[in-house]
Amino acid sequence: MNTLQGKKIVLGITGSIAAYKAAVLTRGLIKKGAEVQIVITPAGKEFITPITLSALTSKPVISEFFSQRDGTWHSHVDLGLWADAMVIAPATAATIGKMAHGVADNMLVTTYLSMKAPVFVAPAMDLDMFAHPSTQHNLDILRSYGNHIIEPASGELASHLVGKGRMEEPEKIIEVLESFFARQQDLAGRKIVITAGPTYEKIDPVRFIGNYSSGKMGYALAEACASRGAEVVLVSGPVTLQTVHPNIQRIDVESAAEMHRAAADAFKDADAGILCAAVADFTPEQVADQKIKREKDDLVLRLKPTCDIAASLGKEKRPDQLLVGFALETCDEVSHAQDKLARKNFDFIVLNSLNDKGAGFRCDTNKITIIDRTEAVSYPLKRKQEVAEDIVDKLSSLFHS
Repeated sequence: MNTLQGKKIVLGITGSIAAYKAAVLTRGLIKKGAEVQIVITPAGKEFITPITLSALTSKPVISEFFSQRDGTWHSHVDLGLWADAMVIAPATAATIGKMAHGVADNMLVTTYLSMKAPVFVAPAMDLDMFAHPSTQHNLDILRSYGNHIIEPASGELASHLVGKGRMEEPEKIIEVLESFFARQQDLAGRKIVITAGPTYEKIDPVRFIGNYSSGKMGYALAEACASRGAEVVLVSGPVTLQTVHPNIQRIDVESAAEMHRAAADAFKDADAGILCAAVADFTPEQVADQKIKREKDDLVLRLKPTCDIAASLGKEKRPDQLLVGFALETCDEVSHAQDKLARKNFDFIVLNSLNDKGAGFRCDTNKITIIDRTEAVSYPLKRKQEVAEDIVDKLSSLFHS
């Protein structure tokens, strides 16, 4: 199946020596049946001529806000509505910075800011520029906006920058687009419940028992599922994150008991549940009505177990439902995760280890092993948005098996 057939692609070209690759990329997209409209920055025209690009696309190349010949206005808003995707390749450090901070001083950036379709960015610069904290910060901003960053060896640690900085090859960019469109609606019609973040168990009005979960993994999963057509119910503990996709219904909770009630209610008519939250195992037996004063040298808190959300949903799970769990371990990781998989009636479980640098709480990256009843597949360290796609790929494969 040719997933690019009939797709409308806005290709943005910036002032990089890698701009010559844009011609190969354009030809490849057109061979796949895509319709390509090129928007180029003034600096980009110093590296490749609009005449060459126009000959490939059979369309005038857009560079300025107005046509120099007749004063025709080029509408970036119309381009944003027309496109099925925007690809910026090559993307220089300067353009990435402008995109991240909304500096709309050329036609390419204004088109990006008006774009309703998914945006793919292929950085192109020397290694030192790419590795600089300001560039990495700007790329993180773009990721947080839901943009897709295409770079060689993107699954490696940011400190392992061999091959990074240079623009990904056109053939690989086309593969990324084909894969995106192939799975864009593979969860259409599905309802998926996701739990995310920590829970807070109150001791008194100002103190609580909690954990270090940031919610980043759960929120990345919610965005990934929604972007692939699912209706998502995100049951979130107390975090500072915000959702982006309109298909996400967010339910804010605080305690394990509140999370259990919300998740159980939403799971009744759901197709799947992904239990990513770091739920407290214990909660105080008694909650003080007023702030506890320091009146002696010690304070004894009696704790009782919270409701086991995973076990509860696993017991209620119907044959037509899927349930995904998470395990955060520090020793005998795989065997503990396999045991949890069986006890909680999960269809598969996602294992992270606190022994892996860059994985676990409060990190932007994660390193996982996906374990089902027949195999365990380990993945390299990746950004959590990429990890989410790997997990959702596994979920989707079970729906379609």
